[in-house]
Amino acid sequence: MDLTELREQIDAIDAGIVELFEQRMDICGQVAQYKIAVGKNVFDKTREAEKLAKVRSLAHDEFNGFCAVELFEQIMSMSRKLQYRLLMESGRLESLPFISVDKLDTGNARVVFQGAEGAYSQAAMTQFFGESVDSFHVDSFRDAMDAIEEGSADFAVLPIENSTAGIVSEIYDLLQEYENYIVGEQIIKIEHCLLGVPGAKPEDIRTVYSHPQSLMQSAKYLSLHDWRQVSMQNNAFAAKKVADEGDKSQAAIASEHAGAVYGLEVLQRKVNHSGTNSTRFIIVSGRKIFRKDARKISICFEVPHESGSLYHMLSHFIYNRLNMTKIESRPIEDRNWEYRFFIDFEGNLSDSAVKNALRGLREEARNMKILGNY
Repeated sequence: MDLTELREQIDAIDAGIVELFEQRMDICGQVAQYKIAVGKNVFDKTREAEKLAKVRSLAHDEFNGFCAVELFEQIMSMSRKLQYRLLMESGRLESLPFISVDKLDTGNARVVFQGAEGAYSQAAMTQFFGESVDSFHVDSFRDAMDAIEEGSADFAVLPIENSTAGIVSEIYDLLQEYENYIVGEQIIKIEHCLLGVPGAKPEDIRTVYSHPQSLMQSAKYLSLHDWRQVSMQNNAFAAKKVADEGDKSQAAIASEHAGAVYGLEVLQRKVNHSGTNSTRFIIVSGRKIFRKDARKISICFEVPHESGSLYHMLSHFIYNRLNMTKIESRPIEDRNWEYRFFIDFEGNLSDSAVKNALRGLREEARNMKILGNY
């Protein structure tokens, strides 16, 4: 046979596969109607495992058996997604426990930020809430989450990601741990300055204090000097330390605003090497609310520690034509080499495609949690 004849045979087989596939999906629709009537879950892991074992046994060699299993995993995944869609269209999807609002009620809100006066978190807070916001600050990210949980603050402002240094991993872990939710975000351009006590000069400096990320972001500038670098919990804390001790041999890397707050002089501006360096801050609330015009959703979930499990979770975004914008992983405590995944994607909790995707993820993933729509 020549290649043309072989391709014609493949085309004929493919046409038959499509016809059988459509027949199968039609029957799957009938299965969905039965499950709707009796209230049965779409995902039946035991049934699918039995089916895949049967498919593997029907193949005539090991390679074909492996490929057949992969093919039927996809077919059954598409079947589930069809059933989720039919459930949604029948009105049998449970309501999401989030309330839609026209805007956030920030008029009399009390806001907490981590750090000290002059921190970038404070700048993000004033940009989001306004200069007259009623606020206070705490030492740690956990303290800020506690303030929301116990009711001493209505909102918290927390850094979650820097464009050059990456994610703030502790924030991801706290979002999973606490029943607090993202309701907004604010992006702040980062411009670090070298700050010293009045009268100090760069040649006087022997020790520099700053947050580890800020030291890393300023590594190119710092490499030009033989200065001892000391990590601090927050840039504003570093500025306050230098101001309190009044030692000309000490300097802080922080914002110009922090320098003004603590009476320090700018010895050098823009010491961070990236001119586009920005930090994304999230606004967190203890209420399950989202604005009607919100367009970003954050979730987290765990998956079984087995081949293809993450792939099948991500397929829900593909099937529902949702644009995933970010994925991060964090190790799960006390479970070696297992991870929790954090995903951002475009959408609103009132969208039917979003509801469909979340229903599938909730049934098939472990411990899926909506972190916010903002």
